[in-house]
Amino acid sequence: MSRRKPLWRLFFALMAMVFLATGCGDKTMNIFEPKGSAGEQQLDLVMLSVYIMLIVFVVVVSIYIFVLFRYRQRKGDDAPPKQIEGNTKIEIVWTAIPIILLIILAIPTISTTFSLAKEPPKDDSIRVKVTAYQYWWMFEYPELGIRTSQELHIPVGKQVFLELESKDVIHSFWVPSLGGKMDMIPGKTNTMTLDAKEPGVYEGRCAELCGAGHALMNFRVIAEEQADFDKWVASIKDPKSQPVNAQAQEGQKIFSQNCMGCHAIEGAGMKVKGDKAPDLTGFGNRTTIAGYLPNDKESLIRWLRDPQSIKPGTKMPSYNHLDEQKMNALAEYLTNLK
Repeated sequence: MSRRKPLWRLFFALMAMVFLATGCGDKTMNIFEPKGSAGEQQLDLVMLSVYIMLIVFVVVVSIYIFVLFRYRQRKGDDAPPKQIEGNTKIEIVWTAIPIILLIILAIPTISTTFSLAKEPPKDDSIRVKVTAYQYWWMFEYPELGIRTSQELHIPVGKQVFLELESKDVIHSFWVPSLGGKMDMIPGKTNTMTLDAKEPGVYEGRCAELCGAGHALMNFRVIAEEQADFDKWVASIKDPKSQPVNAQAQEGQKIFSQNCMGCHAIEGAGMKVKGDKAPDLTGFGNRTTIAGYLPNDKESLIRWLRDPQSIKPGTKMPSYNHLDEQKMNALAEYLTNLK
């Protein structure tokens, strides 16, 4: 008995940890509090399956408890119980009920799945081409003539029609609070729609193991009112990319010598616009660096010095060859790109 007590204590301790862990995590990635139409429809399916399983659970447990007490052995019951080898009616019932429950679950599941997969773009929808790379995201707005990286801006209350592509391996686009997942396959364009019903910053992830940096292949969807979205579009179309001071001017030269072959900055007066790495237009207004570091000078310098140690597998080289003065100048230039 003394050996069993520690095992029972360990079991209950583990169960308590599991229940506590279910309450942890980022609220902007909670599928049970959807902020978009697709997320609401998918939650309805989840809850339908939960309710069906709860009904099954209650019925089974109730029958189990009834049989346990009704047919328990009592004093004087020495004779063996009567054996029953088959009951056609009961067998038909317990076969028919699961079939009916599966049909109840299957009909709305199939209907919702096909309606979401084939939902056409509306006349006023925002079309965005999403391209996944190891390990970053490109967002292009063909009708608006702009592009950006790592942060997808959308207006509240409008449908966003996404064209999803990959440039290397299989990725998967997922914004838990707004809608479900969609694979991004090299050589194939998949589509999906989503919307946001209220302003906010919604975390996005790659939901398909895509390499060493998969766990940090993050992005954000920033939903804002139409007026704020229009201001953001205007800022990308006419960015303030000229150096704001002498240190930033030095940083621009360093950028031209080291970064321009891969990165692009609109309005910077550059002849070459790289497309091998994230577009840095408006970089100073972004909330993160590399998808998850806070966007400040300290984090930027840390990223520039050794990106591989922060995001394994990233193709960006280290800039340790720059001395402290040059590194600070480069950081000053980039953080002032508005």
